Amino acid sequence: MGVSPWLPLLGAVAGAIIGSYLATLAIRWPLGKSASRGRSRCDACGMKVGAGSLIPVVSWLMQRGRCRACGARIDPIHPAMEVFAAAVGAIALVVVPPAQALAGMALGWALLLLIALDARYFWLPDRLTLPLIAGGWGAAVLGLGTAPLDSLIGAAAGFIGLWSVGEAYRRVRGRTGLGGGDPKLLAAIGAWCGWVPLPFVLLGAAVMGLAIALLRRARGQAVGATDRVAFGALMALAAWPIWVMMIAAR
Repeated sequence: MGVSPWLPLLGAVAGAIIGSYLATLAIRWPLGKSASRGRSRCDACGMKVGAGSLIPVVSWLMQRGRCRACGARIDPIHPAMEVFAAAVGAIALVVVPPAQALAGMALGWALLLLIALDARYFWLPDRLTLPLIAGGWGAAVLGLGTAPLDSLIGAAAGFIGLWSVGEAYRRVRGRTGLGGGDPKLLAAIGAWCGWVPLPFVLLGAAVMGLAIALLRRARGQAVGATDRVAFGALMALAAWPIWVMMIAAR
């Protein structure tokens, strides 16, 4: 039997709604604000946003990306997160077996939030990465991901391996090359994917990082050894497709 056309639609709608909330988290968390309390408000003028202005993507398009009250530009992270979260929901329900689909959506949405936070603020908070490690182990125990032993080895290898690289770089070069959240994120990825795919995650992130550097240079921007790259975001971007392909291939 083929996949019901309602499945990707259901996943996309759920993802768009989740994405709207993730965008709010990505904006408010770094400012120390809650994303769960009170009514939605315009980030510029503080006016309460009505239900008609909260329809994912559609409201942003109808308002041409601006607040109805003050005309201020709505942060484009809102439609971007809604679109990508919708894609995660749709793909998970189509490609991944039903038993693993919800776990896959949760993983994809968590990684999406980490991508946004790292790309904007170079921040991978423990309150996301540590529960993600536990979630990967839980998924393994429930048979929704890799084998439990592979999950444990993957978490340990991810953290120890990347932490060792960062520490070696610091000792040799005398400066920090990796943020403290990167090894924890790779540990979370290892908990979900196991240890075998970790080199491919790192390779994918490195290739994307090189592509970003080349693009900057092509635009005439100076590229130096001390330029910061959101490597955690690139690892997260590589990890979810790898997890999906790993589960779908079973």
